[in-house]
Amino acid sequence: MIGRTNKPLKMRVLMVDDDLGSPASMRGRVLNELVDEFASRNAELIKATSYEDGLAAVMSDAALHCICVDWTLGKNDDSSHAQALQLLRSIRQRNENVPVFLMADRNAKKSITVEAMGLADEFVWMLEDTAPFVVGRVIAAINRYLEHLLPPFTDALLRYTMKDEHSWAAPGHQGGIAFTKSPVGRVFFDFFGENLFRTDSGIERGSLGSVLDHSGPVADSEAYVARIFGAHASYSVLNGTSGSNRAIFMACVGENQFALCDRNCHKSIEQGLVLTGGLPLYMTPTRNRYGIIGPLLPAQFDAQRIETAIANHPLRAQAKGSKPVYAVVTNCTYDGMCLHAERAEGMLAQSSERIHFDEAWYGYARFNSLYQGRYAMRGDPASHPTDGPTVFATHSTHKLLAALSQSSFIHIRNGRSPVEHSRFNESFVIQASTSPLYALFASNEVGAAMMDGNGGYSLTQDSLREAVDFRQALARTHREFASRGDWFFQPWNAQQVCDSKTGKTVDFADADAEQLASDPACWELEPGAEWHGFAGLEKGWCMLDPIKVGIMVPGMGVDGQLLAEGIPAPILGAFLYRNNIVPSRITDFMVLCLFSIGVTKGKWGTLINVLLAFKRHYDSNAPLQRVLPDLLAQAPERYRGMGLRDLSSEMFEYMRSSRMDALQAEAFGNLPLIETTPRAAFQALQTGEVELLPLQQAAGRVTGVGIMPYPPGIPIVMPGENLGPLDGPWIRYIQALQDWGKHFPGFEKEVEGAVHQDGGYHFWCLKRTGC
Repeated sequence: MIGRTNKPLKMRVLMVDDDLGSPASMRGRVLNELVDEFASRNAELIKATSYEDGLAAVMSDAALHCICVDWTLGKNDDSSHAQALQLLRSIRQRNENVPVFLMADRNAKKSITVEAMGLADEFVWMLEDTAPFVVGRVIAAINRYLEHLLPPFTDALLRYTMKDEHSWAAPGHQGGIAFTKSPVGRVFFDFFGENLFRTDSGIERGSLGSVLDHSGPVADSEAYVARIFGAHASYSVLNGTSGSNRAIFMACVGENQFALCDRNCHKSIEQGLVLTGGLPLYMTPTRNRYGIIGPLLPAQFDAQRIETAIANHPLRAQAKGSKPVYAVVTNCTYDGMCLHAERAEGMLAQSSERIHFDEAWYGYARFNSLYQGRYAMRGDPASHPTDGPTVFATHSTHKLLAALSQSSFIHIRNGRSPVEHSRFNESFVIQASTSPLYALFASNEVGAAMMDGNGGYSLTQDSLREAVDFRQALARTHREFASRGDWFFQPWNAQQVCDSKTGKTVDFADADAEQLASDPACWELEPGAEWHGFAGLEKGWCMLDPIKVGIMVPGMGVDGQLLAEGIPAPILGAFLYRNNIVPSRITDFMVLCLFSIGVTKGKWGTLINVLLAFKRHYDSNAPLQRVLPDLLAQAPERYRGMGLRDLSSEMFEYMRSSRMDALQAEAFGNLPLIETTPRAAFQALQTGEVELLPLQQAAGRVTGVGIMPYPPGIPIVMPGENLGPLDGPWIRYIQALQDWGKHFPGFEKEVEGAVHQDGGYHFWCLKRTGC
C-alpha cells in the first residue's frame, strides 16, 4: 500500500482578537469555546492578538478561508476602530470574496460604521449565540466560498480526480502507479506527488472537454479567461507563446503575402515566415549607447513609409497583393520598452487589417492603471470598433504571471477582418498536441483567475512597489558612494522626477514611492532625455516598465564613449551566478532583473548585499580563485594569478580596443539584403542545398538560418538574407563576438544559428547556382 503523498485541504480561519487565550474574562472564555469548536470540526485556527499581527497574516497568507475580526480590539476607541476599518479595507483590496465575520459586544454597536458593516459578510454579537452555531455559520460561509473559488476547468479537473476511476486507457503510468514499480520511478513519483499523475489523463475523459475542439469545461475556461483579459475570444496554448505566435501567423498570412514584422521579433515570428512563405517587411527599432534595443519609432508605422517600402521590396515581383495582411509588434520589449499601443494600433490600421501585439513579457498590463493605453486588450471589448483592425495579443503566462512553463494565451478582438473560429482553430491545432498535459491547462487558467477582480491590481501593485523600493535603495546607495567620489551600480531610469504634489523636481532616490508606483509620467521616456539615450522619440510614445529593472555597471559615458575605467556586466553576472543569484539576462553594460508577482521582499535585500560584496572584492582585487573559482577551473592557464579587478580591467580595455559597442550598433542599425524568402531558405537547408561555411567564407552568401547574437537576442541576419562583404557590419560584428569568446573563455557570446566547429562560428549558407 502506498501512503498519501498529497496534502488534503483543511479549512483555515484567522481570528483577530486580543482576548484570545485569556480565560480571566467572560469574553475570553467564549473565545476559548470557539477555538475548541473549530478544532473539533478539523478546522485550523490562526490566532492574531493585534491588528498589526492580523494585517501581517492577511498580507502573507492567501490560504485563509475566513477572517474573524474583533471590532472592540485594543482600547475600543476611535483609534482602534480606525485600525479595524483599515484591516477590513486591506482584506478586501486583496480578496473581494473571502468571508469576513465582524465580532463585537452590544455596547459597541453605536461605533460600528456603515463602511465596516459593508466590508463584512456577517456580524457576530459575542456572548449571544452558542459556539457551535457561530462556527457552523463560519463553515457554511467557507463552503460557499470554496464552491466558487476555482475557475471552470480546474474545478472540473479536481472533481474528476475524486472519482478514483479504474482506467483501461492511456496514459500508461495509470495515475502514477507504473512509476512506483521501479526504484527510480518511485523517487520521481514521490518528488511530484500523486495529484500530478492522477490529473494526467487521456483525451477519452469527456468530463474535462477537449483542448483541441474547445468543448465542455475547456470552452467554459476560455470564455472565463476572455472575460478577465478583455478579449472577444481567448485560447489556452500549451506549447508556449512560440506556438501561439506561429498559430496566429499561420491563420493570417499566406504564401507570398506581405507580413509587416518588428525586427525585434522572437524567433517564432521567423518560424511563422518559414511556415507560411510570407514576404517579410521589417520595422527597425532604435538602440541606445548601452546596446539596449529601444522602441519602434512612430515613423516606422507610417502608412506612406510602409507603402514605399513595399514598392521597393526586393521580392516585390512575386508578391500577392500590395498591402501587408498582418503586422506584428513586440510590446513590451524584454528590456521594458512599452509603446503607446493605442496610437501604434491606430497607425498600423491604415496599412493592415490584422495587428498582433506580442506581449509575451507583458501579460499583467491590463490589471494596473500604470500601463493604461499601452497594451492590446484595452478597455471594454464591446467598444472595439467593428470597422477597426482585428487585434491579437499573445501572453507567456509562465513568464511574469503565475503558470507552469509552456503556458500561454492567445487573445483576440475581432474587427473588420476577423478570422472565423473554425478556420483559426485549424492553425491552432497544428501547434497543439492531441495529448495535452491538463496540469498545464489548469495552471494557465489559475494564473488568469488570480488576476480577476481586485486580485490583479493587488498583485501587480505589490510587484511595482518592490521594484520601486529596490530601485530607490540602489539609487541611494549609488548616491552615497558618489558623494565620496567612489563608484557603485545604479538603476536604469530617470535620475530625477517631478513631484506631483509640489511640482518640484526631486532626485529619484527621494521621490514619493507611492507616486513612482502609480504615475506613468515618472517612467515615460521624454524626448532628448540624457538618461535613456534614444533619439527621435515623441512625447508619451514610450514608457519604461518599472518591474524590468536594469542594473547599470559603470563604464559608459553619456556621450556614448567608454570611460577610462569600467566594469563589464558579464563579470558582475558571473559573480551573481556564483552567489546563487540568477538575473534574467546580461548585456555588456546592464544586468536585468524581473520583479514578477512572485518576488519576495527579502530577495532584493540580498541582491543589494551581493552587489556591495562585489564592490569590496573588486576594490581589493580579490583573487579569482576565491571569488570566481568555477571560472578559474574552466580555464586555469588563462586566469591563474588574476584578481577580479585585473580581469575586469582587461575585459573593459578589450571592449574599447575592439569597438564592440560600435560594431553592434552598425550591425543592428542596418538591414541585410533580402535575396529569397525565409521559407525558401529553410527548405534549401532541409533539402541539403546548403553548405556549412566558416565565417570568413560566408561573406556575400545567403544564409539558410537566422543569426541572432544573444544578448540582445534579436536577429542581425534572417534566413534568406545576404551576410554581406567581409568588411560589412554583420560579419565584422560576428567576428568580434567570435574573437571575444576566444580571448575570454567562460564568457563566450551565444550566437543562435551558428554551428561551433574547429574553434569558430560556421553558418549554413545556400549553395550558389551550379554548385
